Amino acid sequence: MLRLMGLPHVGRWPRATIFTGEKEVEIVFSGTERQRSVSILLRKLGGVDDLQWFELRLLAQLQGLGYEVERADPR
Repeated sequence: MLRLMGLPHVGRWPRATIFTGEKEVEIVFSGTERQRSVSILLRKLGGVDDLQWFELRLLAQLQGLGYEVERADPR
């Protein structure tokens, strides 16, 4: 399970887009001002057996926090 902490304020960056690469997952938060991103190294998660499940769970968590979520095409 991933604890989401220290995320940008949903009022200023209401959209969260997830990009998945071979070694990391990047969450790009965007709004009217700028973009901010958070990278999560997959090796730090202790190995992810099902990356698609992880992405969907992360999207659900972010949506539950009030973000408009989107899953981008893999990089």
